[in-house]
Amino acid sequence: MCRTGEQPDPWETGDSVTDAAFTALLEDSAEDLYESAPCGYLSTMMDGTIARINTTLLDWLGLAREELVGRRYFTDLLSVGGKLYHETHFAPLLRMQGELRGIALEMKTAGGGRLPVLVSSQVKYGSEGEPLLIRTTVVDASDRRAYEEELLRRRQDAEKARAEAEKARAEAEAARREAEADRARLAHALTVLQRSLLPDSLPAVAGLETAVYYHTASPHRLGGDFYDLFQIDGKRWAFFLGDVCGKGPEAAALTSLTRYTLRAAALHDPEPAAALTTLNTVLYERYSAGGDPRYCTVVHGVVEPGDEAGHMTVRLASGGHPSALVLRADGRAEFLPTPGGLLVGVLPSAPVGTTETTLAPGDTLLLYTDGLTEARTGPARDDLYGEDALHAFARDLAPATPQETIAALGELLKNFGDGLDDDTALLAVGVPPRPVPTRPATNHLR
Repeated sequence: MCRTGEQPDPWETGDSVTDAAFTALLEDSAEDLYESAPCGYLSTMMDGTIARINTTLLDWLGLAREELVGRRYFTDLLSVGGKLYHETHFAPLLRMQGELRGIALEMKTAGGGRLPVLVSSQVKYGSEGEPLLIRTTVVDASDRRAYEEELLRRRQDAEKARAEAEKARAEAEAARREAEADRARLAHALTVLQRSLLPDSLPAVAGLETAVYYHTASPHRLGGDFYDLFQIDGKRWAFFLGDVCGKGPEAAALTSLTRYTLRAAALHDPEPAAALTTLNTVLYERYSAGGDPRYCTVVHGVVEPGDEAGHMTVRLASGGHPSALVLRADGRAEFLPTPGGLLVGVLPSAPVGTTETTLAPGDTLLLYTDGLTEARTGPARDDLYGEDALHAFARDLAPATPQETIAALGELLKNFGDGLDDDTALLAVGVPPRPVPTRPATNHLR
């Protein structure tokens, strides 16, 4: 009985109607429970002959009871693989143990399909322990099989993805190593080719000191700067330094042609202006006249002894190249302008700028390409180093020998960092300072 104001409990024993209805729900017969159970049941004789089977399993298999009971064996319901497993493992173990649980098998359906099941069997024994029949429970494992197959598929997909990723990483690593090897081979080939465009070393010249420096902006790209120093005759030496247009193989071909043309022209006519005129003719006829203009800037000089005091006379000719710079022994630094000179190889007849100077003992003549003066400086790398800064640098450095000059400028170039984005060549020629005479020691002993 409920209290006043409370709702009655529908399952309260005092409510006879509800109690009767609930009791009716629980009153299933044993036969109904067997036939309509949520799993399959069957009983077989010890030889496997089907003696009884419930409706649930018949519905799963799509078979009729009269087709099976007393006519077919349990193994007839199994797939080929299931039948083999039953004969080799299931039946022997069941006879030995009397019970097996949760064995995965496949049963055949009337439509030719396969039904994955979990089978549990138990032997029923008589009063004297003799085996009478086998009771078997069959659970539909379709959902479990689908789940397992999905897990397997996903595991296989994951393994395949991992394998593909490993393969991709291996291929990427192999490609990276091959690319590095290709870059190394290319860098080596370019280094060898670049060296072939420049002298291995400068020859020793009596009465002169020389030094050279070459900066390559990129190890993977041929530069266009060049220089040389060679003997014309018994007393005169020729030198040049320049920069061809472009980069890469085309620039290398132009550099090679320029070097060997200047060498041959200087040996034919030691006048620097004549050599540049010859070079201009060769480059114009080879390139510009055919519609593919190629050109260079170059300064070419000849040095010869001037007098017994060690002075050297230098005659220079320039085709559009930055002015040479002289560091004097007295501490001065001055440019040697060569006005009027134009790019070599652009016009059929290009004017050449000339100048002449004398190098005294302790003087150094510096030639350089525009990679030095066009190096970018400042916090934003938007300012050019320029000729004024170079002149101030040389003025502070003078007097300096060629070796000292090149060493100081080499450090300067390194300090430019990534602001030095062009090839740069430096060539210094100078007269060694005369040794300071020493006084003989005086003997004060009498």
